[in-house]
Amino acid sequence: MTIRRAAHIIVPMDIQELTQAMHSFVSAQGWYAPDSPRPQTPRNLAISLCLEASEVLEHFQWDDRLDDAEAFSAELADVLLYLLQIASLTGIDLEKAVLAKLEKNYQRKWDQGKT
Repeated sequence: MTIRRAAHIIVPMDIQELTQAMHSFVSAQGWYAPDSPRPQTPRNLAISLCLEASEVLEHFQWDDRLDDAEAFSAELADVLLYLLQIASLTGIDLEKAVLAKLEKNYQRKWDQGKT
């Protein structure tokens, strides 16, 4: 469950609120500034997303079991934050995109012709 803390109160957040929280963080770091050493372009963010996804995979590099759930959770959060940012900056409604993809996948025939 995603949460936000306001005066020690934990409140669930939806995808738009998470996106706004991410933008607030990035803005607070100054990364949206034109002279930022970390330009927040779709290309740069896509690269960062792939790097973070690789860090998710690194948790299973030599073993199938998860040894550090807290570190793994942090890597998944990094992936989600970059995904939210890329979607927002490119005008993609991620909720609609996910629902459309699920609908498409329900129509798809998986593993046909495989034995």
